[in-house]
Amino acid sequence: MIGPAMAVKRDYYEVLGVQRDADEGEIKRAFRRLAQQHHPDVDRNDGAEQRFKELNEAYRVLSDRQRRSAYDMFGHAGVEGAAAGGFEGFGGGFGPFGDIFDAFFGGAPAGTRRRTRVVAGADLRYDLTIEFAEAVFGVTKEITFPTLVTCSRCEGVGGEPGTEPETCPECGGSGEKRRVAQTILGQMVNIVACPRCRGEGTVITTPCGICNGDGRTREERTVAVSIPAGIDDGQRIALEGEGESGPRGGPNGDLYVAVGVREHPELARRGTELYHELPVTFPQAALGATVSVPTVEGSEEVEVPAGSQSGTEIRMRGKGVPRLRGAGRGDQHVIVRVVVPPKVGKRERELLEELAEIGAPAVMPKGGPSLLDRLRDVFG
Repeated sequence: MIGPAMAVKRDYYEVLGVQRDADEGEIKRAFRRLAQQHHPDVDRNDGAEQRFKELNEAYRVLSDRQRRSAYDMFGHAGVEGAAAGGFEGFGGGFGPFGDIFDAFFGGAPAGTRRRTRVVAGADLRYDLTIEFAEAVFGVTKEITFPTLVTCSRCEGVGGEPGTEPETCPECGGSGEKRRVAQTILGQMVNIVACPRCRGEGTVITTPCGICNGDGRTREERTVAVSIPAGIDDGQRIALEGEGESGPRGGPNGDLYVAVGVREHPELARRGTELYHELPVTFPQAALGATVSVPTVEGSEEVEVPAGSQSGTEIRMRGKGVPRLRGAGRGDQHVIVRVVVPPKVGKRERELLEELAEIGAPAVMPKGGPSLLDRLRDVFG
């Protein structure tokens, strides 16, 4: 009996759109570009979440030298643990089993060596509020925010110029400490990051006088943010490498600008479509009229057809919001609302009673101004 076919994984290089000889920088740039494009908060298409997971999986393998080497040699089997004998590229790591040890015991399996790695800076979020028209047509804004930047004195190293980090005396440069505990199951070895060097394997003996060994100082930064035409309230813009600098020369994090859009006093937005409720008098609705309506450009005249009822829609083609991922603009919809005056004077009442007696606006007395013309003169 043949079971259901297993899903075939795509080649990781194909997923990221890079050549097999791509360097680490190319792989990182490709991942960041595609991740921003297919993040579920941005990509509303079906399958965006799965696509984002696929990108993360490909990047986890290709950004790690040992995993990438195993993948190049054995394909997907080389990084899934089973086909590779449970080892990560035969380089001494334990592949997916390492995650289990970390989760339960706070460290790597006994006998392994923690690999020193550079820590990236934190990602930042900035809330930016823009005007309605700025969201429709796009705008460039300068934002200023406090952040950690690379120390200008030690250039991110953390030590005074002319000095070098020394091997950690606590862990001997391994970056880890072994702790043995007796449990009901026997002896349990737990390997954790060295508390003195924090897993780096080296320590700064002569800290920089400005950053005190961190390699970073706090400053105010100003960044120009390009807001695309058609952006909507609640959407985010990702600026790669504009976040905090990493400690000890680590790469920068990213900056995410969360955009808020102020409401328009007379226009409502739904996607790329704009809506405006147009109040008209009874004579204007009955006889038709040319009226001015607000638009994002200012104002424009439209024709209210004779005999318009409340709810009649007048469409202004191409007067809506530009499409973020396509050409053209949406439309503006003008919704007619016939306004009935809450109070009428003696003259207005006489004319309305005369209209009620006639029974239909089409029946007009011969000679002189029509009843509707007289109503328009009175009601406006």
